[in-house]
Amino acid sequence: MDLSGFDLNLLRVLDALLQEKSTVRAGQRIGLSQPAVSAALGRLRHALGDPLFVRQGQKLVPTDFALSIEHPVQEIVDGIVRLLARPGDFDPAKSIASFKVSGSDFFAEMLMPQLADTMSRIAPGMTVQLVDLVPDNYVGTLERRKMDMAIVPEMNFPVWTDHAPAFMSNFYAIARENHPRLKRAGIKTGDVIPIDLFCDLDHVLFSPEGKLKAMGDAALANVGRSRRVVMTLPVFSGVANAVAGSDLISIIPGQLAVKLAPRIGLTVHPVPMPIDDVRICLVWHRRSTVNPAHEWLRQTVLEMLSDLDNDRYAMKSLTAE
Repeated sequence: MDLSGFDLNLLRVLDALLQEKSTVRAGQRIGLSQPAVSAALGRLRHALGDPLFVRQGQKLVPTDFALSIEHPVQEIVDGIVRLLARPGDFDPAKSIASFKVSGSDFFAEMLMPQLADTMSRIAPGMTVQLVDLVPDNYVGTLERRKMDMAIVPEMNFPVWTDHAPAFMSNFYAIARENHPRLKRAGIKTGDVIPIDLFCDLDHVLFSPEGKLKAMGDAALANVGRSRRVVMTLPVFSGVANAVAGSDLISIIPGQLAVKLAPRIGLTVHPVPMPIDDVRICLVWHRRSTVNPAHEWLRQTVLEMLSDLDNDRYAMKSLTAE
């Protein structure tokens, strides 16, 4: 193949098509119209001597050859981006970049409203999608470019990732206002629920995978106690609403507990056993570290999440008169 006759811009189109499996979404990702992407695909087929994609319903399915060159194409395109990146030239007001962020619905409440306001004013052409976090699979989604960054508890991250600490999260217990057993015990918001009562009440647990045990159970086991989990839900909003509408209690991140309590009628309580705070981090593939648009979004998100360490989310804000 004569490289001098090959338009390297076509590799950017091929990379987008391999990621999106759609000419429309590929065009949105790289700022081209659907006809322009289709025309580029035709040129790629001619230049590479392969159909590259076959249609299956509404999707484009890559051929075996296309799949065999997917990762080399990604590396070439990422290398060009790194080579040409000039952070000082990036203007968020002109950017049409699109990003997918993996995180629990905690961030739908605690991040996305503020991010939406900032983007509408500073980066109106950019697109950000918050996608449900699958804790056991976030590494794979980053590696396969299904996600651009993830917001997860600190752990041993793979060597091919970069990460930055975002905030520390503690945990509170929540119950509905006028919970009959707490009311009879004279326990108000801000009071610790005695551990005997805490363990005797039925619990609802946040678990995307449907597990019946979490770090709260490990903390109870450390003091020789256990609880009964009668319900699990894959989203924090569901947990909070289940608690607000029943006599179940739960343990959720402190920032979310304090934010939701006045809105849906919850009382908030320190847990009766020690639970270590968790450091929440933003993690991404190193190929994107010097991408100016990615860096702008990272820094914007990290600045907003750093506010979650502030006193505004301390329990004293609920109990101060």
